[in-house]
Amino acid sequence: MLICPPNIISVRVFIGGRYGPPVGITPCLHMLIVSFLLFVLSLDICLDLQMKFGFQRESMRNIFDFLMQLLDSRASRMTPSQALLTLHADYIGGPHANYRKWYFAAQLDLDDAVGHSNNPGLNRLKSVKRNGGRQPPARGSGAKSLEVALNNWRQAMLNMSAYDRVRQLALYLLVWGEASNVRFMPECICFLFKCADDYYRSPECQNRIEPVPEGLYLHSVIKPLYRFLRDQGYELLDGKYVRRERDHDRIIGYDDVNQLFWYPEGIARIVLADKSRLVDVPPAQRFMKLDKVDWNAVFFKTYYERRTFLQLLVHFNRIWVIHISLYWFYTSYNSQRVYRQKDGANPTAAMKWSVTALGGAVATLIMIAVTLAEFTLLPTTWNNSSHLTRRLFFLLVTLCLTAGPSVYILFYDNGSSSNLPLILGMVQFFLAVVATLLFGIIPSGRMFGDRVASKSRKYLASQTFTASYASLSREARATSILLWVLIFGCKFAESYFFLTQSFQYPIQVMVGMKVQSCTTKYIGNGLCRNQVAFTLAIMYVMDLVLFFLDTFLWYVIWNTVFSIARSFALGLSIWTPWNKIYSRLPKRIYAKLLATEDMGGRYKPKVLVSQVWNAIIISMYREHLLSIDHVQKLLYHQVQGENDRRTLRAPPFFLAQGDPKQAGEFFPPGRSEAERRISFFAQSLTTTMPQALPVDAMPTFTVLVPHYSEKVILSLREIIREQDQFTRVTLLEYLKQLHPIEWDNFVKDTKILAEEAALYQNGGTTTPFREDEKSSKVDDLPYYLVGFKSSAPEYTLRTRIWASLRAQTLYRTVSGMMNYSKAIKLLYRVENPEVVQLFGASAEKLERELERMARRKFKFIVSMQRYAKFNAEEYENVEFLLRAYPDLQIAYLDEEAPSNAGGEPRLFSALIDGHSEFIPETGRRRPKFRVELPGNPILGDGKSDNQNHALVFYRGEYLQLIDANQDNYLEECIKIRNVLGEFEELGNSTKNPYAQWTAKEMTRSPVAIVGAREYIFSENIGILGDLAAGKEQTFGTMTARGLAWIGGKLHYGHPDFLNAIYMTTRGGVSKAQKGLHLNEDIFAGMNAFGRGGRIKHSEYYQCGKGRDLGFGTILNFQTKIGTGMGEQMLSREYYYLGSQLPIDRFLTFYYAHPGFHINNILVILSVQVFMVCLVYFGTLNKSLLICKFDTQNASGRGQAGCYNLEPVFAWIKRCIISIFLVFIIAFLPLFLQELVERGTGRAIVRFAKQFGSASPIFEVFSTQIYTHSILSNLTFGGARYIATGRGFATTRIPFSLLYSRFAGPSIYLGMRTALLLLYVTLAIWMPHLIYFWITVMALCVAPFMFNPHQFLFADYMIDYREFLRWMSRGNSRSHANSWIGYCRLSRTNITGFKKKKLGHPSEKLSGDVPRASWRTVLVSEIIFPICYAVLFVIAYIFIKSFAQAGTSARASPLIRTAIVAIGPIAWNAAVLFVLFLVSMFMGPMMGSFAKFGAVIATIAHVLAVVGMVGFFEFLWYLELWDVSHAVLGLIATIAVQRAINKFLIAVCLSREYKHDEANRAWWTGRWYGRSFGGSAVAQMMREYIVKIIEMTLWSGDFLLGHFLMLLMTPLILVPYIDKLHTTLLLWLHPSKQIRAPLYSIKQRKRRQAIVLTYGLIYATIMGAFVALIAIRTSYLLTCGDLLC
Repeated sequence: MLICPPNIISVRVFIGGRYGPPVGITPCLHMLIVSFLLFVLSLDICLDLQMKFGFQRESMRNIFDFLMQLLDSRASRMTPSQALLTLHADYIGGPHANYRKWYFAAQLDLDDAVGHSNNPGLNRLKSVKRNGGRQPPARGSGAKSLEVALNNWRQAMLNMSAYDRVRQLALYLLVWGEASNVRFMPECICFLFKCADDYYRSPECQNRIEPVPEGLYLHSVIKPLYRFLRDQGYELLDGKYVRRERDHDRIIGYDDVNQLFWYPEGIARIVLADKSRLVDVPPAQRFMKLDKVDWNAVFFKTYYERRTFLQLLVHFNRIWVIHISLYWFYTSYNSQRVYRQKDGANPTAAMKWSVTALGGAVATLIMIAVTLAEFTLLPTTWNNSSHLTRRLFFLLVTLCLTAGPSVYILFYDNGSSSNLPLILGMVQFFLAVVATLLFGIIPSGRMFGDRVASKSRKYLASQTFTASYASLSREARATSILLWVLIFGCKFAESYFFLTQSFQYPIQVMVGMKVQSCTTKYIGNGLCRNQVAFTLAIMYVMDLVLFFLDTFLWYVIWNTVFSIARSFALGLSIWTPWNKIYSRLPKRIYAKLLATEDMGGRYKPKVLVSQVWNAIIISMYREHLLSIDHVQKLLYHQVQGENDRRTLRAPPFFLAQGDPKQAGEFFPPGRSEAERRISFFAQSLTTTMPQALPVDAMPTFTVLVPHYSEKVILSLREIIREQDQFTRVTLLEYLKQLHPIEWDNFVKDTKILAEEAALYQNGGTTTPFREDEKSSKVDDLPYYLVGFKSSAPEYTLRTRIWASLRAQTLYRTVSGMMNYSKAIKLLYRVENPEVVQLFGASAEKLERELERMARRKFKFIVSMQRYAKFNAEEYENVEFLLRAYPDLQIAYLDEEAPSNAGGEPRLFSALIDGHSEFIPETGRRRPKFRVELPGNPILGDGKSDNQNHALVFYRGEYLQLIDANQDNYLEECIKIRNVLGEFEELGNSTKNPYAQWTAKEMTRSPVAIVGAREYIFSENIGILGDLAAGKEQTFGTMTARGLAWIGGKLHYGHPDFLNAIYMTTRGGVSKAQKGLHLNEDIFAGMNAFGRGGRIKHSEYYQCGKGRDLGFGTILNFQTKIGTGMGEQMLSREYYYLGSQLPIDRFLTFYYAHPGFHINNILVILSVQVFMVCLVYFGTLNKSLLICKFDTQNASGRGQAGCYNLEPVFAWIKRCIISIFLVFIIAFLPLFLQELVERGTGRAIVRFAKQFGSASPIFEVFSTQIYTHSILSNLTFGGARYIATGRGFATTRIPFSLLYSRFAGPSIYLGMRTALLLLYVTLAIWMPHLIYFWITVMALCVAPFMFNPHQFLFADYMIDYREFLRWMSRGNSRSHANSWIGYCRLSRTNITGFKKKKLGHPSEKLSGDVPRASWRTVLVSEIIFPICYAVLFVIAYIFIKSFAQAGTSARASPLIRTAIVAIGPIAWNAAVLFVLFLVSMFMGPMMGSFAKFGAVIATIAHVLAVVGMVGFFEFLWYLELWDVSHAVLGLIATIAVQRAINKFLIAVCLSREYKHDEANRAWWTGRWYGRSFGGSAVAQMMREYIVKIIEMTLWSGDFLLGHFLMLLMTPLILVPYIDKLHTTLLLWLHPSKQIRAPLYSIKQRKRRQAIVLTYGLIYATIMGAFVALIAIRTSYLLTCGDLLC
């Protein structure tokens, strides 16, 4: 039986306009009658639809409740008929309804009932144009006109009965409610609704008497679509679904399926099992045919998300055109020596004009490349790709116009006196400028045929769903244009005068310069003579990279300026005149937060404000932010006034700002959280905000929190015990140090509670208070240690709650968000004193009335995906939440075992709350709703699917998306009505959306998303927490403020508010294709933005937010963001935005989103290119005589045979300054944000603390992590959701773990760059290089610098032991943490895993890593490493092309490089072959010796290190102990070895087994019994190649690890280094730092033995390393150059 919602009596809906109130009936009674009629009518409609379509009864109950509460929400602020009308307009037929837009985009109006029906079939889906211009029979010449069809539609909607409106709303919601993953495809939902609506109106449906079976819709319509989507990404293997090894371009995803329904040609592809088409079936019969559709034959890719850098070329083509073309214009004009005439004369004027004008040809070539790349991304069968051919033709014509004159001027003009070449050159330049401007400004989608603004019906769907951008106001558009004019104006000027003009002098001296007297064996002087030209070419590339970088620099500067100007305009800055901000606070609370218009001045404002203010202060007291003394100073008090009348006395706090006499200590000393919150509260009320509606008129909204495995509430064990052996402090101790004042308040509160309880237990006869103060302090010690003295649950629970509210737990989130309920009850009580008077005699009845209103207006859902599988502890914690907050609702996935063997389990979306009864049999709560799903809804990365399955349980008109590590505050929740007013829908509109179609109110773009600020409550927890908080602060506040102003803000998840109707009718609150939509929130923002929704930002409201606090977790988060950005760059959304946005909005989108990450890539690229450039210049400086210039010898005379390279030195210094500025500018926004909002003092202190804690080192490392994650994702893929972890960073991470985590992303690159910099330092030392040494060292040692207690001597030696064990594990038996496992996993991006499963336990150690395509492998793993090696071999060849001092012979550098590079590999091959024979023959006989494999492996690895070191020593010997030559030779050798190893991995290795049997078989010689079967011999050969590669890599890691530890060794010898390090890292005063761990005697002795043993080993090996260098150095000093 259906249960009426408890608040249904409050529904105030009138059904249409067909009934008027009977005479004599009061409006209140009329509303009650209407409510009852609506309930009965809606219930009857829902029951009828359920029986006719086979919807689930549970789903129908849920949707009925959904519809009732939606109508209640809307009708609470307008007339009932208007509420129904506007809801129908929003969902079905209004100007902004997605269904109406789809209806016309898919051209269903051409023959449908609304648009004057003709005949069904394919002809109705073809426009007049496609029929050759022939008009089909129609009722008028304008029957196919879109305008006529729109008018017909509007008239039909206007004349629709209230019954039909309710029916259509209910039918749409029922179709949507059971759609599960199909909800991600909004136009598919529209198609299903259209088919269902057509069927309902047919005689067949109306005459049907028998109900269809329950679940028919789910099993016949939704399940086939779900199975198609599931089978695209998963396959059934051994009874379980496993991920297919497919990349996005081979998966038909949600967007591909959805876009089929955009176009009539797509709908015409839907075929039935008998090969007939669905469109040939009459519309009324299509719904019942859907179960016969062969969906596998219908869908196809509509956009190829290929993993290629061509995506960047296509999406951001205007960025490349603007920069590369302008770079050509600037540089070619200043590089006139490059294109001198054949006789060496300066170029003619015509040549100058023409060569400079080739910038237009460059722009055209870029656009041609873009167009050709688009052909690979768009299927040629799709009707939107026809414009590419037309565009390509016009581009080829443009290329002829912009490049053709240069052919004549440069090659055929013989210097005649004719003016024709000059005229041609000038005309060419003019055409080039025009072409560059057009290609740089006009979107490619609007070029040579406008797809965006075209009136053709062919492009209507593309315009509707991808390019319906909401227009900006004149002020905002002018601001947007002005911003980019200023940015590029400054950029163009600075780039020309600082970069280009300074570059012309090196060009002048280097062009044509040939190196003399150089030659090498076998090569001659062909390479070495052109070394200067090679260097100049690299310098050109470097200058181009800097040309890109300075644009972002100017963007940061001007965007910060505009954002700060905006903050001044909004009154958010402390520099804004804030006279008496606190004294005016009561008036502002009354004027802005209270809806007092209907009160008519019956109550004094002070009385109303005092209730609100006192509630805020008391809430802070309950959170232990304020002591009772501070509370007394902040509360309104009733005092005895004149004539014995009681009056309210305002707290002196309101008067203290302007009256020194009232000054006092109102908050705890230091950086008080209470002071911060009240300060922001007062500050926020100075801004403009929408007027608040009365509580009973406000809309209903829902807070949705997705939850997977986040901690619900901390257990006592987690609080008072160390986490593991590496943790030096309990969580409670750390929290007490972070929040000492709050802990003190908590202890005082607990003591009072305990004393009152003791007094009660004693019956009031004895006092629990002790007389002896000394004994009292001793007795109170447990309170200060753990927060309780009694172990009773009510006391330990208080401590658990106190700690949970200061960690990042779900309890903190629920507790904070439930403040909405408290705020609604508070406001309802304050604004409706008559309610208090009505129930004044019964506090219980009053509370019930307040609860009723809060439940009516606010819903809170936690989508707890795993709830049904929680263990006992987790379940108990959730039960505590439900008991504490009974109105909390939990949506979860419930599973039923399959009814037959081999069947699939049934899954359900279920909803419970604290009022749900318990099922006696299971002890679990009985769900309020339980809707069956077509299958497992978690097909993507989890979060978006989790949100989607719970979405059917939301209620009301708006959603707020919150993460499980957020917080909220009562004073912020009081502003909820103002925030919801930002959607501009809360007015009491009387306009009919169908009658006043063109009214301004109807044509204005709807607000889809309202963003909000976040306060990062983890900002003061050490340098890393502060840096993470700073990034969120600048992006979430400063950047978001500016972006929202100029229309560039998107959706970034929490804590944004969403227009629920708008978003759920357009695909939901996020997207969910696995991998591709890893950053799921931003796709919903791009979707809303492209479909016409506005996105705003609220400055006066903020939520709390926790951020990652440890080095590893922060970088995990950045890796997730980086890989997610890599996936975004592959997406069709970026294609649509990049090819259709106007130039100013495109630039805003680019630089605020992908541009930031591309800038990071360019920053790291600039360092790499500059290092190569410096190496080449170092070879010149080292080998050639450079002309010296001074004031006496300005021309450099008297220096025969010298080379004039002095201008290059000045250019190098400018480049270093440019790169330094690009890095340092990253700190500007945060500093200015602090300066504006918190004042000069706090800004300087925070900035000083960050720099004093080595934050620039972290920023460098962070930039590389971003870069590596994006590039690796674009190259190999593998993006996945990373659980970043939200704990406190007090645990020391072992060296080996840090090394294995960051070696690939950063350490290897850092060490290679360090070698380059070492050579540069030896060859061309200048002080500017110090900055680069800091940068390079940051890439190598940052993980260890930010590791707590890294430099403790004992732990350092234990680290060394663990490092040696990590390097040697896994050869005789499997180990989860070993170098061999790390090595295998690092190459699986190239090799991939074998699909066959053998069931070995070690398979669990390997994740599912997709295999890269052969094109990717060819470019990234073969071609690029070879080119990289060639660069340094050429440099090495050059320095060896001159005779060394003391000899006349020239060595062969090629042979030397080959010997030293290939020698260790050959040595390893020989050693491995011998050991293989030994293990094959002796292994089976040594079965009883378990360590045999380990011994063989140890011999091989030791000999590999000996070989590596030996060949390097041999190189040094060959170089006659010349350090710089030896370093460059080592650089070239490493590059060659790296290229060889990558080639062997890419070409010679087949797929990896997921287990490690082959590795252990190799060392033990026991190949039998390892499941290789007939492939054992092939596996031996493969493993031989693998071991050759691994020996080289192992040697490198062994030496590199020791070098890093040697580098940090001096620090461990510094006294008190740990205290200093901890002070800088955790910002804890030395007196308050974490105590040393306590060890037992046995543990202490074991640690001492380890330290002693491995300390000796460490000293021995490090001594050997130092000796290798020191002996050679002393040998050089004693033997003399001649002898050597």
